[in-house]
Amino acid sequence: MLRCAGILVLLISTCLSQQVSDPWPPRDLLQTSTLAQALRSVTPPIVLSVGFPVLYRSRHILHAVDAGPGSKPEGIEAALASVPKNADIVIYCGCCPMDKCPNIRPAYRALKGLGFTNVRVLSMPTNMHTDWDSKDYPSEAASAGR
Repeated sequence: MLRCAGILVLLISTCLSQQVSDPWPPRDLLQTSTLAQALRSVTPPIVLSVGFPVLYRSRHILHAVDAGPGSKPEGIEAALASVPKNADIVIYCGCCPMDKCPNIRPAYRALKGLGFTNVRVLSMPTNMHTDWDSKDYPSEAASAGR
């Protein structure tokens, strides 16, 4: 019995320590400085927050749309219901280190599965605070009605 428990612990720790492969090609990874600059352009991309709503309500990238957790694609569908399939879309989460994020990969897959062709992922290796807020990039708190 003790041996089975030890094997189970080893199996679980091995699974949890493995890197999750990214479903996006390297060209679809966008640096934060590039997005910060694009937000100031005449035609900024559509920015989707695919993280947990509490993070969005606390502080989010300027003009970002809350699509809810990326692991639940129905929020993404609702947020982009009237958006053309070739729209310029950037998704981000920022809840934790990107290599451990439970939302960004399912969101990317969902968008591609829905037929969106121009989807990029914002590179946030650490989290929203470190990779965006601390650099004083454009952000805002959610309004009381959200």
